[in-house]
Amino acid sequence: MPRKSPLVIGHRGAPGYRPEHTRSSYELALAMGVDAVEPDVVATKDGVLVVRHENEISGTTDVAQHPEFADRKMTKRVDGEALTGWFTEDFTWDELSTLRSRERLPDVRLSSASFDGAQAILRLVDVLDIVREGSIEHGREIGVVLEVKHATYFASIGMPLAPLIAAELRSAGWGEGALPLIVESFESTVLGELRDLGIPASYVYLIEAGGRPYDQFAALGTRARTYKATLEPKGLDELVGSVDGISVDKKMLLARGNTIVADAHARGLRVFTWTCRPENRFLAAEFRGQGGKDAFGDYEAEWGVIARSGVDGVFVDHPDLGVAFFRD
Repeated sequence: MPRKSPLVIGHRGAPGYRPEHTRSSYELALAMGVDAVEPDVVATKDGVLVVRHENEISGTTDVAQHPEFADRKMTKRVDGEALTGWFTEDFTWDELSTLRSRERLPDVRLSSASFDGAQAILRLVDVLDIVREGSIEHGREIGVVLEVKHATYFASIGMPLAPLIAAELRSAGWGEGALPLIVESFESTVLGELRDLGIPASYVYLIEAGGRPYDQFAALGTRARTYKATLEPKGLDELVGSVDGISVDKKMLLARGNTIVADAHARGLRVFTWTCRPENRFLAAEFRGQGGKDAFGDYEAEWGVIARSGVDGVFVDHPDLGVAFFRD
């Protein structure tokens, strides 16, 4: 039986070429042929959902260049980690809308960094509109893979994300059969909350290569199941019926002898992986080439291993390369 091509998902748009989560990043990904794009969702002080890699925004915006916001800089503990900077939940949407986006990896993505300062932050509703309009423009069904970030943290400060997301999706008419919706998170609690709120979507549990999910750690401490144990037969068995799939760090699929995809498929779970990038610094050691960390290595060889695993979806930073390689 021929191998089915995995979904090619533009990871925050097309961040190999444009600053992540910007309008041009998403529009470029759609033009390059992705099946879906992935916005990360956090919240503002006034409950507006914005798309940022993290709620700490010093690395992805020009907030540090705004003297009127200098007193907003602070240190917080998010998911157990101390972070210093500026946080979305300390700004209203009107305030955040005055900021401009910046490339998160300027030393790696020099071309993308040349677009710094040119584009505003987007709200979730803006991304939904971009994808809806892009589906019409390009004449194909394009989906959204919505990642919920730091749900336990936001709940702890009185801003639970699930009701905000559910209201936004319903207002936008998303997930009601018009265009495909996948919701993912490293925390299963918020996935269950959204499912209980009746949001029609496929639910995917993100799996780190190490550690424990923060929602479970916050509740159970070291008794919480590790991500690694979640991929064992008992852990996968317990996911059946609560989620539709898992999404794993690609290093786990590259490990020799792993049976992740087969084990998940045997239980009716789909498998996604993140993130397929061509630069040497992101490739497994055996696939790195010459030219330094930021040169492209033998990414096709690494991606070949991933494709042959039978994975159902891949997240890519360079959508043109991903579409060219993974699509049959």
